[in-house]
Amino acid sequence: MATGEFRRRRGPSMVEWIESRGLVPYETALAEMEARVAAIHEGRAGEAIWLLEHPPLYTAGTSARAEDLTDPGRFPVHVAGRGGQYTYHGPGQRVIYVMLDLNRRGRDVRAFVRRLEGWVIATLAEFNVTGEIREGRVGVWVRRPDRAPNPDGSVREDKIAAIGIKLRRWVSFHGISINVEPDLSHFDGIVPCGIREHGVTSLVDLGLPVTMGDLDSALKQTFPAAFIQTD
Repeated sequence: MATGEFRRRRGPSMVEWIESRGLVPYETALAEMEARVAAIHEGRAGEAIWLLEHPPLYTAGTSARAEDLTDPGRFPVHVAGRGGQYTYHGPGQRVIYVMLDLNRRGRDVRAFVRRLEGWVIATLAEFNVTGEIREGRVGVWVRRPDRAPNPDGSVREDKIAAIGIKLRRWVSFHGISINVEPDLSHFDGIVPCGIREHGVTSLVDLGLPVTMGDLDSALKQTFPAAFIQTD
C-alpha cells in the first residue's frame, strides 16, 4: 500500500500490520483494499490489518436509507460496498480495515463477525471499558449510567465501535471503526447505523486519556485470541 507515510510489520499469526500516518482519502483506501484482496486471493500477498484515519466523511452501506442522511451537505458521502447503513469516519477515530482469508479461517460469516465483535470487546477491556453487543443493533455498545436514563427508565447505551464488512471470494475487507477522540458532533449529520434512540461515545468521552497508539497496542495484543490461525 502506497498511501502517504506508513509502517509495515508482521504481527500475530503472520498477519501484516500496516499503519498509515495522516488522513487517508476514502477513495484511495478503497482502491488499496480492492488491490490487496485480489492479491490475497491470488496468493500474491498475505493477510493484512490496516490501521488508519480518514478525513471527515459519511459512508453508506448496502442497507442505508436515504432518510438517515439528515445533513447531506455537511461532509462527502461515499457509497461503500460493506454491509450496514450510514456511518461516520473522521480524525480521532481508528479505522481498522481487516483483510483476512476466510478460505483458511473458516467460511462462516456469522462466526467471523462474532470474532470481530469479540476482538473489539477484548480491546476495550484493556482500558476497563465493558463493551457489549445487542440483538438487532450492529456494533459494540457501552452502558452510560452517568447519563440521564432513557424515557422508559432504562440505562442509556452509547455506541463506541461500528462493524461493517464485505467478502470477495471469501477474503474480507472494510472492517471496524473505534472512537478514540473524534468530534462527536460530526455524527449529527446521520442516524448512525439507522438507530435513532441511542447515542455515540468515545474512549475520551468516557473520561479515559487513551491515545491512538494506546488503542493500536491493545488491538495487537488482543488479536491472537480472537483470530487463531487455522490452515
